[in-house]
Amino acid sequence: MFPDGTVEVMPTPAAIRRAQELGLDLILIAPTAEPPVAKAMDYGQWQYEQKKKQHEAKRKQHVIQVKELKFRPNTDDHDYDFKKNHAIRFLKEGNRVKAVVQFRGREIAHTDLGKKLLLRFAEDLVGVGAIEGQPKLEGRNAHVLISPVKVAAPEKPKKEAPPKPPPAPPAAPAQ
Repeated sequence: MFPDGTVEVMPTPAAIRRAQELGLDLILIAPTAEPPVAKAMDYGQWQYEQKKKQHEAKRKQHVIQVKELKFRPNTDDHDYDFKKNHAIRFLKEGNRVKAVVQFRGREIAHTDLGKKLLLRFAEDLVGVGAIEGQPKLEGRNAHVLISPVKVAAPEKPKKEAPPKPPPAPPAAPAQ
């Protein structure tokens, strides 16, 4: 294919000669096709455009991160709510949340409190996030992973015409 849009089937040496006459490069597009498909274009310009497309695609993508929130088995309600609000924000941004309960010293004897805390946390995030598996105890930490839930966009209400004002009463005759 040539820049003017013409498509021709020709032997390779003739295609190379024609591309050189136009000051372009002959690039194989599909070498395994019968006959092989080649295109006459400026290779440097093509490389530049490909790099630019890749850069744009990379710029627009969102990398999902795992945000970690740490709790203790006896975390107070205010601290719990504060961290829950952070988790909601993280999930709305599209990131995953890992909630961890750390047990120190004799707290390890009360792993059931930590698991209850994690289940309560996951239950509080039901509308925004979905729990991935049950809470797991690994060493002195119990953790659970919560991923964001894709919510359908709410429908926009249809605009209705404003109500018509009541008709004006008939004018009184002049006296």
